Amino acid sequence: MGPITMSAKEAQRPGLVRAARDGKVTNREGAAALGLSVRQFRRLRRRFEQGGTRALLHRGRGRPSWRRIPESLRSRVARLMQGRYAGFNDCHLAEVLQEREHIAISRATLQRLRAELGLEPKRRRRAPRHRRRREREARRGALVLVDASEHPWCEDRCGPFALLGALDDATGEILGLLPRPHEDLHGYATLLQRLIEQHGLPATLYGDRTNIFVRNDRHWSLEEQLAGERDPTQGGRMLRELGIGYIPARSPQAKGRIERFWGTLQDRLVSVLRLKGAASMRQTLRCLPEFIASYNQRFARPPQDPHPAWRTAPRDFHTRLACHYTRVVAKDNTVALPGRWIQIPRGPSSRSYGGCRVQITERLDGRLLVHYHDQLIAEEPAPPGEFTLVSRHGQCHRPPIARPTRTPKPYKPPTPSPHHPWKRRCLPLTLAERARREDIPMEQ
Repeated sequence: MGPITMSAKEAQRPGLVRAARDGKVTNREGAAALGLSVRQFRRLRRRFEQGGTRALLHRGRGRPSWRRIPESLRSRVARLMQGRYAGFNDCHLAEVLQEREHIAISRATLQRLRAELGLEPKRRRRAPRHRRRREREARRGALVLVDASEHPWCEDRCGPFALLGALDDATGEILGLLPRPHEDLHGYATLLQRLIEQHGLPATLYGDRTNIFVRNDRHWSLEEQLAGERDPTQGGRMLRELGIGYIPARSPQAKGRIERFWGTLQDRLVSVLRLKGAASMRQTLRCLPEFIASYNQRFARPPQDPHPAWRTAPRDFHTRLACHYTRVVAKDNTVALPGRWIQIPRGPSSRSYGGCRVQITERLDGRLLVHYHDQLIAEEPAPPGEFTLVSRHGQCHRPPIARPTRTPKPYKPPTPSPHHPWKRRCLPLTLAERARREDIPMEQ
């Protein structure tokens, strides 16, 4: 027989039972030390006298549990785990089996079954690191976390794309998700527009130091130096005109709440999109409302303060969610942006706007508006096709005229002339030459 392996609870029994047998302690004292009744302690003493130390082990050791799930159910779950629901983590798989297959099975049982099948876990567990937790905001809308994650959300069914998200800090619920080809100004403006239409104006946004909202360059123009502050980006101008603050995080760990949120989505959302067969950004967009409702029902928590911090948006917030530029009208009464231009009609009394400084507004829907002294003087509809709002930098000139290219001649250093002063010999001047140059009268 092999060595006896006893648990921490069973290891205290042999010494007390042996002491009671030798008369060192009474049965009542031994039972009190083990937390048993006197009757149960007497049973242990009789078993010890008959079978020794091994008789004190629990009699159910080595026997299959009566709560063990049937073998047929284990085989069915194993087939689902390796087939239709391959790639799901244990917690998510337990929820999906309960909702779709009506199989009530715990996460721990799935974890043991996965280990028996030799399947690798979705994510390996690491030892937790000591960090100081940032307290959540008390009210909904007081702080909204915004970020983007570029990931192969549809796996190999289509290329990777970015998913822009907004997460409420007080409750942890998803306020909006938007797939985009990449992280850009148009995506954040669209996400902010939907957020305002559904909830209102948040107090503050919390994101990274992307150049969409924060100036990352070190250049200061002369006007900025005189004013003592730098001009914001187009995204930062939108937030300023809407009265929304922005906090740029200096590291991914500073905004760890939304970083962990992306880790959850890269696990759960990828599995859901695979289950629904989504193979494009458009199909992903149709699957997001159901996923958001399920996520919020599962992970959202009530806020500490029931009074929300959302504010009523102004009526012209669509105009403020736009790019603004200052331009000078050309002599032919046209004003241009890189890639677009607009003809300004005649003003009152057939006046011309040539040389006037005007404000150009490029809205999220693609329309161009030209204002002069807060008066709308020209408007152009959106261009045909799908429009993307971008920040247009640089001066606005007409396309340059195509000129024939000339082959540059090889460089030839200039050769000084023979009478160049550098080629003259440095000889001492005679008295007559020196007097002539310096106008010194010579003695007779």
